[in-house]
Amino acid sequence: MKKVFTRPRSLKDIPTHYCPGCTHGIVHRLVAEVIDELEIFDRTIGVAPVGCSVFAYNYFDCDMFQASHGRAPAVATGIKRVLPDRVVFTYQGDGDLAAIGTGEIVHAAARGEKFTVIFINNAIYAMTGGQMAPTTLLGQKTTTTPYGRDKEVNGYPVKIAEMLSVLDGTAYAARVSVHDPAHVIKAKKAIKRAFEVQLANLGFSIVEVLSACPTNWGLPPAEALKWLAENMIPYYPLGEHKKPAEVG
Repeated sequence: MKKVFTRPRSLKDIPTHYCPGCTHGIVHRLVAEVIDELEIFDRTIGVAPVGCSVFAYNYFDCDMFQASHGRAPAVATGIKRVLPDRVVFTYQGDGDLAAIGTGEIVHAAARGEKFTVIFINNAIYAMTGGQMAPTTLLGQKTTTTPYGRDKEVNGYPVKIAEMLSVLDGTAYAARVSVHDPAHVIKAKKAIKRAFEVQLANLGFSIVEVLSACPTNWGLPPAEALKWLAENMIPYYPLGEHKKPAEVG
């Protein structure tokens, strides 16, 4: 019988620790499929963050580093500058990248560091118990905003893709979602394009992925995907915010 679907070579065949309905696993698979399709497995190095995806180094079968909280861009910068022939990516959540690592990611983009960032936006600090993140929506209830995020007290959610797209060092910036099959396909295309930007030596590339967190949102998995579509996408519009002509 012909095999038409299988696990990517770049993804290990082991159970993950993610909660039921968490979409980290989908994004892991997309990244692994892109690595396989671009035939860059043997020279890819990933950097894992602190957060729910802290064990990414156990799931991707390529070389992996573990960074301190928020410091994945600094680690990736060092790797890429010392080993410029390698394909380097960071995998970071919104607490790691948009809060404690804000300075790191802004300056890496401003310098045009030639690595790729996969940024998971689930609008909450997940691993630490559901606190407000920089990406938490107005009115969204968390353990630290029990009455909902208030713009007068907490400010507005940060739109990372838009913010980084205006920097000259950023070559590619996109926002995608993985809440249904059609958007998963589009997400993979954006992730592949981001890696292609790096391979073309064009500069910094980032793909922001809107992701569900049923556990900390207090919703069943199917309802969490619906909540993402109805609440996150209107505030965080999908699409490519910056794209070089060289990659089509």
